[in-house]
Amino acid sequence: MSGPFDFDTLIDRSDTASLKWNLYGNDVLPLWVADMDFAVPPAVAAVVEAFAAHRIYGYSRVPPSLVEAIVEYLHRRYGWSVEPDHLVFTPGIVPALNVVCRAYAEAREAVMTITPAYPPFLEAPPFQDRVLQTVPAELHDGRWRLPLEAMEATVTPQTRILFFCHPHNPLGRAWEDDEIQAVVDYCARHDLVLCSDEIHCDLILDEHAHVPAALADQAGAARVVSLMAPSKTFNLPGLNLGFAVIPDQDLRRRFTHAARGLFPLPGCFAVVATEAAYRDGDEWLRALLDYLRGNRDAVREWVDAASPGITMTHVEATYLAWLDVRGLGVADPAGMFEAAGVGLSDGKVFGAPGFLRLNFGCPRGLLDEALGRMATALR
Repeated sequence: MSGPFDFDTLIDRSDTASLKWNLYGNDVLPLWVADMDFAVPPAVAAVVEAFAAHRIYGYSRVPPSLVEAIVEYLHRRYGWSVEPDHLVFTPGIVPALNVVCRAYAEAREAVMTITPAYPPFLEAPPFQDRVLQTVPAELHDGRWRLPLEAMEATVTPQTRILFFCHPHNPLGRAWEDDEIQAVVDYCARHDLVLCSDEIHCDLILDEHAHVPAALADQAGAARVVSLMAPSKTFNLPGLNLGFAVIPDQDLRRRFTHAARGLFPLPGCFAVVATEAAYRDGDEWLRALLDYLRGNRDAVREWVDAASPGITMTHVEATYLAWLDVRGLGVADPAGMFEAAGVGLSDGKVFGAPGFLRLNFGCPRGLLDEALGRMATALR
């Protein structure tokens, strides 16, 4: 429990067509894909249940009240004054990444990103016949850093876009003001569109204020396309609603042109759930962050005690731990832990073999059971 909200009870998802729970079967605890095993905020459940009782689930539009709720939330949480017409609604981050490739780069021009990277960052450019450029993040004194010098060495006249994950999945970094400013400056210097995926921005676990990339530098805001959604914050990924914040009129026009015929209307349940989350989810979110901090610390303690072959950098944001298991000397570490009954994300799909991503967005009892199984595998 965390205050009035119950994060400890494990809700059975086995017969809900859950991607997370049905991939492996009943014998494997799934700590892989980034959705949480927590009930949504009560305000969200209430409006969805009320809408379900209406019994007509027709086409929806984006009502002015939803736009107002998002604009108010961004201002309340980040001091970000977003004009309503700056919002472009999407079915989520992944299709938006593909549209960004189409909108701001021509065929065989390049999109750069920092690895390890959320797999669609690596997939979208080749899907759209664009060239992918990757630059590995750098580990200094136990903390991941932006590879600014390597980015300078990698950029070419054909580079058009930087995919930037802010906060970073899977590294768990909450980039600081000077780092964000350096990225904005880099994009300005090389005339790149900065596509900033900020879907995890509400999940800052340390004493650190998230600064949207569009606020880092007023002069640089015109080249920023910010991708956001309620899905990670309020555990709504199955509702498929996101949005881009695009202040620049020309970039917004190019984005909407590239998306023509590709984005469906938002679902009726997504509309009411998103509005309720942004209007009435703040108290639940505060309690969630407290619970996630406890889970993060439990994973940290387990890693410290588990094996000298496993290390973990501090998780500043997200509910995802990035484990370096190269020291185990195991050819297939994800397979080893799966055989022990725990499903983790293999670092290979993030561009980083020898690493594993662990999702600790689950009840503590489930997390403890999974860590116990992993300890058994190591023994």
